[in-house]
Amino acid sequence: MKKDIIIDGLNKTTYMKDDMDGKIAVKEEVNIDSHLKHNKRLLSFNDGYSKSRDLKRVASIPTLALSVWANEYNGSNNWFGLPADVQKKILKKKLNSIEFRYFKTAEGNI
Repeated sequence: MKKDIIIDGLNKTTYMKDDMDGKIAVKEEVNIDSHLKHNKRLLSFNDGYSKSRDLKRVASIPTLALSVWANEYNGSNNWFGLPADVQKKILKKKLNSIEFRYFKTAEGNI
């Protein structure tokens, strides 16, 4: 089995080729520790509103998580191919759960 590993910032992609049957597998990994650490700081920084209170910071989500959520929904990892109402439904469910609370950057429910 041959492996080719490409590291680009926080992303690590491993390409594996099985010489016996010629199949190729791709494994993607993202180190989101620094992302979560930054989100935790923002979560306790303030209420998330701009000075004018016109805008509110809500969440910062790694794109790989969006791909995983799309895959859970319809078997495709194309988050941006999902209808907007489906995206909103998934975001509301995930971001209001305890499991993904550190993707949020301000307190409150979505």
